Amino acid sequence: MIKSILMNQIVSQGEGNIVSDMDGEKVMLSIHNGKYYNLGELGGEIWEKIKEPVSIQNLVDALVAEYDVELATCKEQVISFLTLLFDEGLIKVEDEKAS
Repeated sequence: MIKSILMNQIVSQGEGNIVSDMDGEKVMLSIHNGKYYNLGELGGEIWEKIKEPVSIQNLVDALVAEYDVELATCKEQVISFLTLLFDEGLIKVEDEKAS
């Protein structure tokens, strides 16, 4: 069981979610728990970037390169957002596999 999300872990979308665009924001219905979620514009951007498994470090680096945001702020906000998604069972988080 993951207690906290770390930068070197791999994150990806969970299965069983129906996602749609509504006025530039992503909304999602979880088939597993029957809840609706509004991911917002930036949350939707993160959702798209985790379509394929990606390290959280690479995700944060991509967002820092794309948006005018400090690294520390981005890291804090992304981990907070991913933690909420993880707690709701919407994403998968795994330890990075040793090569």
